[in-house]
Amino acid sequence: MKMTGENSSGKSEITMEDVKNLVKKKDELEEQIKAYYDVLEDQGVGVEGPLVDEEGYPRADVNVYQIRTARHNISCLQNDHKAIMVEIEEALHKLHAREKAKREQDETEAVDEAMEQQVTLPPPFARVDAVTQGSPACGAGLRVGDGVIEFGSVNTGNFQNLQNIASVVQHSEGKPLRVTVVRDGQKAQMSLTPQRWSGRGLLGCNIVPISR
Repeated sequence: MKMTGENSSGKSEITMEDVKNLVKKKDELEEQIKAYYDVLEDQGVGVEGPLVDEEGYPRADVNVYQIRTARHNISCLQNDHKAIMVEIEEALHKLHAREKAKREQDETEAVDEAMEQQVTLPPPFARVDAVTQGSPACGAGLRVGDGVIEFGSVNTGNFQNLQNIASVVQHSEGKPLRVTVVRDGQKAQMSLTPQRWSGRGLLGCNIVPISR
């Protein structure tokens, strides 16, 4: 049976739709087999019943041709049924194997990505230890515990003290600043605009230096 899904190398690739089509074909075969069994039952002979009388002549009380045709078709359809059951089993096996391989690959890639980020991320120079609800910092997405590795023009390489951040904030009122933090081992970027709000300052958060 020709499968519908094909990859770039030209080899057929089993899909769930292929499995559904195989199951549909199996059901159709079973219906046909049942219909022929019904024919034999109507004739009262079954699959093995004799078609000749005691004297060796074809029985006159049954339709011999119809019975022989039904028996032949049942035999052929049962062979087809066995073959398609094997196809279904193999298709499901391939489908499950591919899904398992993809799941394992996704997990490996996620671990590799996390390790790569942990290796390449610079150490934070400051940490957010308070964020006020409704503040510009809160609206930008800053969270308590975020490790700051970039705050506008200030980064891990040039940070000296909190005055660096204060200066950037004062000169950037109403202008968006790019802020990059490390959160749960992952890098997160956000846009923070220092501005007047109902609380104190222009940010609404407290940042403390990390001693190195």
